[in-house]
Amino acid sequence: QLQLVESGGGLVQPGGALRLSCAASGRTLDHYAIAWFRQAPGREREGVSVIITIDGSTYSTDSVTGRFTISRDTAKNTVYLQMNSLQPEDTAIYSCAARAPGWGPSLAISLYASWGPGPPVPVSS
Repeated sequence: QLQLVESGGGLVQPGGALRLSCAASGRTLDHYAIAWFRQAPGREREGVSVIITIDGSTYSTDSVTGRFTISRDTAKNTVYLQMNSLQPEDTAIYSCAARAPGWGPSLAISLYASWGPGPPVPVSS
């Protein structure tokens, strides 16, 4: 069974950067669509970005902010979310999640079955 563990969260000042990691175990991460979601205080969870392999080619979507980049390290079986130019409105709990790739590059929450514990990312002075 696929299991995910996130790391890399923490307090950052406005304009700063963080890289979140989503390490997988139990299964090979390349066989899944892996996405990052976030939930800000008092708001609903929203999709940030997803990386997926379709017909032998790997694709990733634009992030919800345009300032974040998703990537994958096959050797480490890990997906990353590089977050640059962080702003106070980016404050949220960030979670990675996995699903089968059959639905393409979808960020619909209902499609994701495996979730890791989300690290908090407070952006404040």
